[in-house]
Amino acid sequence: MQTFMKQLLSGSSRRSGLWAAVVTVSIWTAFIIIARASARHQLLPLDITWARIMGASAVLLPWSWWNMRQQRRNGIDAGSFWGLSPLPWRITVITGFFGGFCYAVFAYSGFFFAPAAHGSVLMPGSLPLWTSVLAVFILGERLHGYRVIGLAMIICGDLLVGGSSLLHAFDGGTVWIGDVLFMCASFCWSTYSVLSRRYQLEPVFATTAITCFAFFGFVPAYMLLCAFGVLPTHLWTAPWTEVLWQAAFQGVGSVVISGISFTLMIRAFGPVRSTMLTSVVPGLSALGAMLVLGEPLSWQVMLGLSLVTVGIVFGVQSAKPTVLKAAA
Repeated sequence: MQTFMKQLLSGSSRRSGLWAAVVTVSIWTAFIIIARASARHQLLPLDITWARIMGASAVLLPWSWWNMRQQRRNGIDAGSFWGLSPLPWRITVITGFFGGFCYAVFAYSGFFFAPAAHGSVLMPGSLPLWTSVLAVFILGERLHGYRVIGLAMIICGDLLVGGSSLLHAFDGGTVWIGDVLFMCASFCWSTYSVLSRRYQLEPVFATTAITCFAFFGFVPAYMLLCAFGVLPTHLWTAPWTEVLWQAAFQGVGSVVISGISFTLMIRAFGPVRSTMLTSVVPGLSALGAMLVLGEPLSWQVMLGLSLVTVGIVFGVQSAKPTVLKAAA
């Protein structure tokens, strides 16, 4: 894996970034459709989170242990979490809390309350909004020009989608709960993306570190709480094929592959423009949910989707690509 990543990074930043964008968009689009479809099956949101973490851990943690072992044999003091994370304790905990643990819990829980189209608008569609705001405070970037117009359109689109479901809350509707969870998930992933830029994290190391924290921070506690009946779970009654499928796609696909490709995008273009390049994800995933899952698109969602997509495109016009050197 390390050799493959070196080959990717040895090429031009633009070429690597564009390939990373194609992979990221494809997996993110499928992620929204599959996550919503999973809500109709047996596994609960935290069950899917468990499968996601276990699938990613099965690939990344053995690789990290072996890589850190070789470094320690050479007298290099590197990594944390007993050699399973390639990053220091503090960075592993901070990035893992937002990108590895909170994002998954919020995202999968949201699909059990709200349709895929809402997730399309409020998760990937809101990433430029949260990323731009966080980049101002953490990276010292400035907002101006078309980016401000684009962010304003994204806010209007979010309010249009989220506001319509909030009005139905007085009638006993629960879609608004999913919308809030989607916004929280978007904020968490944006925080992780900006922190990746802040610390200039190497893609494989960053993805491995957040998986390592999620493995130690979530899996043992969840298993104990389920064993004592504190939390409900369907892991023991669901078909093993469904559990393996979730571990393969949600873990290996959504974490390992898209996590690395997204971090490559950040290094090639910067966090703001990277999230802007995913402007096609909301439209593709909403259309896919309509065709595959049969979910209707209301005029509020369609208008909100249009505003968010155009807002992202406006933001691209003023976002300048930033090429970062690899962290030492």
